[in-house]
Amino acid sequence: MAHWLMKSEPDVYGIDHLEREGTTLWDGIRNYQARNYMRTMAIGDRAFFYHSNAKPPGIIGLMEVVETGLVDPSQFDSSSKYFDAASKPDAPRWDCVRLRFLERFEGLLSLEQLRQHFSADDLPVVRQGNRLSVMPVPEASALKLLEMLRPA
Repeated sequence: MAHWLMKSEPDVYGIDHLEREGTTLWDGIRNYQARNYMRTMAIGDRAFFYHSNAKPPGIIGLMEVVETGLVDPSQFDSSSKYFDAASKPDAPRWDCVRLRFLERFEGLLSLEQLRQHFSADDLPVVRQGNRLSVMPVPEASALKLLEMLRPA
């Protein structure tokens, strides 16, 4: 099982939405590196839900990958801000995964707190200017995060 960190703005799609809905398509990703990371995900992988563009930004919950290799439908929807006129149904550019809500942590682990405990090599989200919305989390870092987010 691999671990990931996936960012979303809470007013667009936050942990409250996922908890209420149970599952979601993680669509609208329009960065090739982030898309390629999603292509390597496997069913059962875990993803930390990170609220971005929030005050403060940080990790708030945990999700599980339940379906992979899905075509992102928003690329074909001309009314969507994620519409991609160059993407064709017989040759889609953008993929997505389906995620299931696992848990909401007691409190948010802020970006500032993450920077105090992790280097950019340990947790890429702490790198200054990192805008990538999907990124891998090394196993040792994932275990440390879970210890910090689930205090005994």
